[in-house]
Formats: sequence, C-alpha cells, structure tokens
Amino acid sequence: MADAFEIRVKGRLPADWSEWFEGLTITVLSNGETLIAGPVRDQASLFGMLMKIRDLGLVLVSVRQVPPGDL
Repeated sequence: MADAFEIRVKGRLPADWSEWFEGLTITVLSNGETLIAGPVRDQASLFGMLMKIRDLGLVLVSVRQVPPGDL
C-alpha cells in the first residue's frame, strides 16, 4: 500500500491541477493555503511533486506523512 501525504503550499491552486500532482486531491483552505493530499507511490514520486512545486515558484508550507485512513 502506498504511503499517504499532505503537502501544503501558500496560495490557491486550481482543482484541475490534480493531474499535475499524480491525481492527488487539491483543496483550497480558508487560510489561503492549498492542501495537496493522497497516496504517493514511492519517494521518487514524492520528490517529483516537490520539484514541481519548486519549479512553479510555489511556497512550500509543510509536508506530512499521514495514515492512509486519515485522508
């Protein structure tokens, strides 16, 4: 089973960017941050998503591994 992660970034991302982040769920939060969450295949996939965040110039707030049932 894949590990699940929550990645928070500053700003509001469109929900249709989900495909850019391997199908993870994109949720805009009331504090102006965006939560990108879901199962991640492996560490290479996680690092690939973090590089996309960097390449898009987004501000990374946090990365947190969560139990799959908590999403």
